[in-house]
Amino acid sequence: MAPTSAAIPPDIEDYRDVRWWREASRQVATPLDAERFVEHVGFAACLTDARRPGPSLFVAVCGRRDAVMPRHPQKDHEASLTWHLKDALLRRGKVYYAKLGRGKTMFIAPRLVPCFHAIWGVRRADEARRLSAPARKILAVLRHEWEMGTADLRAESGLCEQVERATERERNAVSQPGRRGPRRSMKDAPTFSRALDELQAAMLVIPADVVDQPFTYIWTLGVGRFPDELRRRMSRDAALKEIARCFLTGAGLTVPGELARVIGISRHDAGRGNRALVAEGFATMLSPGKYRLKAST
Repeated sequence: MAPTSAAIPPDIEDYRDVRWWREASRQVATPLDAERFVEHVGFAACLTDARRPGPSLFVAVCGRRDAVMPRHPQKDHEASLTWHLKDALLRRGKVYYAKLGRGKTMFIAPRLVPCFHAIWGVRRADEARRLSAPARKILAVLRHEWEMGTADLRAESGLCEQVERATERERNAVSQPGRRGPRRSMKDAPTFSRALDELQAAMLVIPADVVDQPFTYIWTLGVGRFPDELRRRMSRDAALKEIARCFLTGAGLTVPGELARVIGISRHDAGRGNRALVAEGFATMLSPGKYRLKAST
């Protein structure tokens, strides 16, 4: 769960309302609003709500701190608008969007892309060692074709054959006497999806567009849209400090585990970033794991 109201003082909640656009006067309604929001906060989740810490596009669309995603978001105007804005931002390509480490789907302002890449990114010289064989197959196809829809990319990479083989095993299982019935093999079927998630987490591949009829994502290389940002080198310590600075600037105060949960890093790494801010004089440590922006004390 997100930090409780008791953990976050009322004045800090008010501060976050302003910084994270949780006010009716700053509701996000257009793609341009959404891009300005991401640029302002530095990085944000897409469809998280008040139960998760950190800035969120959905919460900014709602314009209130207590926004909660409904059980049936397809019928909810604010959830639908957030989804359409996400698609529009993909097409416009002015902010980075992908599923990063630990499944954190995030928007990132271009200025912070080098920081996230220093933490999550995989450089070309390390691909053979760090990427799985299916991920390398998908990457090879995209480097040749540049962009491709999901179904075509699965076929060209040869990963659809594993799904077909799994289906054939199901048919054989049904035909054997004494078997209870078809039981889908989950070992091979999600190989393509896992590999695509792996490439997104490595900041090598991003969704560039979405097509409604039939529904599919168009995938491309991240370096095609953000060449300078993804080629800029930065040390891990410097990256952690700048990400911590960005979060604390918007949060005013961070409680134990909050930054780690927002971006999917370890508490140890989050602490390294925050302690670097203390050493710089940018923040004050109130207690272990609890840091406050010096300007807000």
